Amino acid sequence: MSTKNRILELLEQNRGESISGEHLAGILGISRNAVWKAVKELQKDGYNIYAVTNKGYCLCGENDIVSVPGIKPFLSEKAKPYADKIHIYKSVESTNKTAKEMAVAGAEHGTVIIADCQTMGRGRYCRKFFSPSGGLYMSIVLRPEVLHFENPTFVTAFAAVSVCEAIESISKKTPQIKWVNDIFIDGKKVCGILTEAVTDLESGALDWIVLGIGINVYTRTEDFPDALQATATSIYPEERMSSVRNKLSAQIINKILGFETSPSKTDIFEKYKKRLVMLGKEITVIQNQLEYKATAVDVDSFGRLIVKNENDERITLSFGEIRI
Repeated sequence: MSTKNRILELLEQNRGESISGEHLAGILGISRNAVWKAVKELQKDGYNIYAVTNKGYCLCGENDIVSVPGIKPFLSEKAKPYADKIHIYKSVESTNKTAKEMAVAGAEHGTVIIADCQTMGRGRYCRKFFSPSGGLYMSIVLRPEVLHFENPTFVTAFAAVSVCEAIESISKKTPQIKWVNDIFIDGKKVCGILTEAVTDLESGALDWIVLGIGINVYTRTEDFPDALQATATSIYPEERMSSVRNKLSAQIINKILGFETSPSKTDIFEKYKKRLVMLGKEITVIQNQLEYKATAVDVDSFGRLIVKNENDERITLSFGEIRI
């Protein structure tokens, strides 16, 4: 870990309190001048660090810059070993693209890519995903032999429930799920999930999965493209909070990577079903450019949506999308 990150970690652990340069230098075994230089670099990166006479350096509690030292204090004991596998970027084309490149190169289970913004973020069916600075864009490399999920559908459901619980833990919001991979708050989309998998051509077994999660954290309604303003929202569209994105990142990692025992598929789908926003409601089903009205009835143990069409026929959907 660089001197800059080591100092940031200490400042994060004592956020809002002053630590003398002499104390920091003693802990890290470096000169006070090296401490001063590292603090200057952190300030250039956007951290509000104040030098208080006779007291030292203080990291302002209002910062919400995503960093490994910022995430680490909120990781559970089971998830802390993954801290060294977190890679953070100011901007990437797509966190899923970067994660897939790493997976191809042999990245281990639990490798995490986080970006402040994406220049070519995308969702299902290669649609653009609006990814401005201030959101949380994360992709995780998952190896099925560790996660024990042989079907990406289970991963999507597991991720949807995990993200809902993570958002709930850092806010007073109650997220819901729209089949198959969207998270809603107050009737508007706040998060999209994209699961991509690669199968070994020789064995036919699942090789790896990249789980992409894009969350609108601070984007204001007026800053969304016109076409999205009526359907998209953020967790905090009107204000910025202290360490929210670090806490949210940590909670997602805790739930997806830091579990005590392998998640039960039955438990996952019970939680998934309870959060579904459209059960019992009339929806529009879109499949292969065909649209028809139906009522959402249930979700089966494979994550497939069961609907009843206008002729009272029950149809099981394993792909496609719906509009409420």
